[in-house]
Amino acid sequence: MKVVNCEGLVKKYGRSKALNDLSFQISENKITGLIGRNGAGKTTLLKIMAGFQRQTSGEMKVFNEEPYNSLLVSANSILVDDQMAFPVSLSLGEILHASASFYSNWDAELARKLFDYFSFRDEYRHSELSKGMKSTFNMIVGLASRCVLTMFDEPTTGMDASVRKDFYRALLKDYIAYPRTILISSHHLEEIEDLLEDIILLKNGEKLLHLPVSDIKDYAIGIQGKKSVLNEWLEDKEVLYRRSIGTEGTYVVIENHFKAKIIQDARIHGFELSSVSSSDVCIYLTSKGRGGIDAVFE
Repeated sequence: MKVVNCEGLVKKYGRSKALNDLSFQISENKITGLIGRNGAGKTTLLKIMAGFQRQTSGEMKVFNEEPYNSLLVSANSILVDDQMAFPVSLSLGEILHASASFYSNWDAELARKLFDYFSFRDEYRHSELSKGMKSTFNMIVGLASRCVLTMFDEPTTGMDASVRKDFYRALLKDYIAYPRTILISSHHLEEIEDLLEDIILLKNGEKLLHLPVSDIKDYAIGIQGKKSVLNEWLEDKEVLYRRSIGTEGTYVVIENHFKAKIIQDARIHGFELSSVSSSDVCIYLTSKGRGGIDAVFE
């Protein structure tokens, strides 16, 4: 079943397009990473998916319904971000207790165990928490709600490294026990790569890739060789990234469409081949220039 079906989605703010002709589908019971740099359109997309905003044009369907003003979508989805608002009159303990009436799959036992593990106190107020503690409490609500569609928008903002690791571990263990459709937006793919099954890569509101994680790992290949020889070999190829090595060498990253041919050519020309991490592939594809920051100094 397709939990999310997006076709030709456009969202404008004035003359600027936050999302531009975006189309994709997300199946049930998958963890999908929504990856992109700041300003790529990740938050806007999640807010439309959650029913908080309406698109300018195109179609967004969640559970086969337009999410805006949909009771079905509201009752079966949650968007966890740093803008989550809770009644100021309620303490944290009271928020957890009240959440059971909002989320039909609410797991009070899980919420309490996580609450105690992260050293919260019932009388604390959400507004009084530090940024990292707010993110941690929001994460508890997101996991314990066990919504059919659970969306985390940069969920680890402000968390220290150990808490981030605990969060990802808790998310994976609970997903294995209670599968559902989970989206995690981030610009730090290396932190969440092991959790993901699919990746949607955005740049300037447009979809660059929607692939399984395993395919991203084989998407590109690194090549190092003598600058004059390598530059000539690259004349008919799309270079994703280029960096000079000393005065004579060059390192480049290209799409790995014809691996056997690349290996053969590498032997002939004396090139060194290397793998490229999924995180680096996404960085190179979304960079402003093919040379990265090094290009500024050339």
